[in-house]
Amino acid sequence: MTALSVLDLMMIGEGKTFAHTIDDATCLARHVEAHGYKRYWIAEHHDLPGIASSATTLLIQHLAAATSTLRVGSGGIMLPNHSPLIVAEQFGTLDTLFPGRIDLGIGRAPGSAGLAIRAMRGDASERDFAQDIQQLTDYLADNGNQPIRAIPEPHDVPLWLLGSSLNSADLAAKMGLPYAFASHFAPRFLMQAITHYRASFRPSALLDRPYVIAGANVFAAPSRAEADYLASSHRHWVSNLYAGKAGALPRPQEGFMERLADVDRHNLAQAMSCTAVGDKDDVGSWLRQFIATTEADEIMIDARIHDPDARCRSYQLAAESIADLLD
Repeated sequence: MTALSVLDLMMIGEGKTFAHTIDDATCLARHVEAHGYKRYWIAEHHDLPGIASSATTLLIQHLAAATSTLRVGSGGIMLPNHSPLIVAEQFGTLDTLFPGRIDLGIGRAPGSAGLAIRAMRGDASERDFAQDIQQLTDYLADNGNQPIRAIPEPHDVPLWLLGSSLNSADLAAKMGLPYAFASHFAPRFLMQAITHYRASFRPSALLDRPYVIAGANVFAAPSRAEADYLASSHRHWVSNLYAGKAGALPRPQEGFMERLADVDRHNLAQAMSCTAVGDKDDVGSWLRQFIATTEADEIMIDARIHDPDARCRSYQLAAESIADLLD
């Protein structure tokens, strides 16, 4: 058995506003909740045109309030940008508001470049990531191991480590944390990382066995042609990012891939190799093979589709395609 979840970068679509993005995310969260999805995570990025997920905790609060059973969390909070105390205070508060429904995924990358990092932190100095995680864990547990307290009372907020490398896999294994691999955009080390994580895993007070989430891009529609058309928005945005032209999520285009230069098409195909595009049968077949290959406990889907109704339908078709495998 496995589970399906959502990763949302809160993309602002071409011709749309941030308010549209929030409304569309709210509709999607309610839709996937009704179709068996387990969790809905929001990424943290800064100073990236077209991505509006910088105030991650506020968006988590909004979506948690708009749903009733769906787990909502961060995919992830970029811990180097924040004091562990502040993160513990915010997520302890979220856990109090929405008991048993909040996830705290954390990452090592800053999610932005130098100037934005300095604007957030005041400087760009590095801290010890493992030490920050330990402080965060202590604050949430309210165990007295830190000189001050965060939110009073222990808060059982599940902590996840996110990554796309062997380093993150090793740290997650040593700390006994569940591990989410960003194969939806950085698939190169997927199998090596999760193999190392499982082999090196040390049980902890938080987790007694390895747990793996693998990221994937899924674009499902009634026909293969329509699915390919919908996927062009995501592909176009990634292609623009690589060309240094990040912006709003483009409207879909017919024949987008055919117009790319061979080298650009090759690079895009490599970056998005963990991608399913097609009708329900196509997507179901791909997901079953991906689950069999990775043995992932959960698949987290990123689908940057310009039309909100088509996006909801795509997530629904993905769930229906492997309904017999879902927890």
